[in-house]
Formats: sequence, C-alpha cells, structure tokens
Amino acid sequence: MIAATNRKPEDAIKDGKLREDLFYRISAISVHLPPLRDRREDIMPLCNAFLKRFAAQANRPLIGFSQSAVERLTAFDWPGNVRQLQNEVQRAVLLCEGAAVDGSDLSISTAKTTGTIESQDTNFTLLEGVERNAIIQMLKETGGNKLEAAKRLGIGRQTLYNKIKAYGIEV
Repeated sequence: MIAATNRKPEDAIKDGKLREDLFYRISAISVHLPPLRDRREDIMPLCNAFLKRFAAQANRPLIGFSQSAVERLTAFDWPGNVRQLQNEVQRAVLLCEGAAVDGSDLSISTAKTTGTIESQDTNFTLLEGVERNAIIQMLKETGGNKLEAAKRLGIGRQTLYNKIKAYGIEV
C-alpha cells in the first residue's frame, strides 16, 4: 500500500486527525519528496514524459516545447505539484495547434505564485487564483466567447458565469 499526504503525519496524530495505530501500521517506509517548486530541475523531464504519453494517447505528433513554454513551465511555482503539472501538459497537448507546445498554449499564469492574488480589493486563495487565471486565459483564447470557454474548461456555462462574477473578471 502506498499513501501520500501533504501534511506531517506526526502533527496529524497530535491533532487527533490520524490514529496513531493506523499510522504505525502503514508507515513501514517514509519518503519525503519536496514540492516541485523546490526541485525545478525535475519540471522539464516530467513535462517531456507527460508530453510523450498524452501525445501518443491523443495521436498528436508533437515534438516538444517551445522556449517560451519552457520558461513559463519552469518559472511557475506549481502549488498543485506534479498532478497540476500533469494536467497542464495534458490540456496543452489537447489544445495545441502547432508542432510544439508554445507558451500561449499554457493556462498557467506568467506571474510568480505567492499565495494570494489581489483583485478589486479581494484576496483569493492560491487555488482560486490559479482557477481565476485559467478562466481569464481561456476567455482570451476564445475571444470572450463564454460558451466556448466553458466547454474548453470542462465546466458548465452557468458555473463559468458564477466564477466570472465571484472573481470579478471583466470580459
């Protein structure tokens, strides 16, 4: 059995969120893996492996990443770690129109990730900021077409409208 957590199990035991007997039953070997933002040298090898897998699945003959894509991928802090990186590459493979994934094919922000994004006197959590940036990017790519943006984002039209309002996005 393999289990993963983004919290220290010892702290969870102290807080009563994890049973101590269960922890010792499943913790034969513990491996600490730093977040992706602390091991940026792993980003492009992971991207290339994901690109190869998803391009084959989608039957797309993609050759790699442009320099602008590499710069954006390696500069981003990846709050969702490898899972977020994997999803980003998969999305780019599906939406890319050229022979290589370009920076404009990515939905990630070019701004450094810091924890909150301020907009119209409202603080957003990091995850909300990522979601907000993805919506803004998709609206730009679709020329403001909300129905098409919702389809590409994989959400309903009404959900998109609600998020646009909640995040104060001006279309």
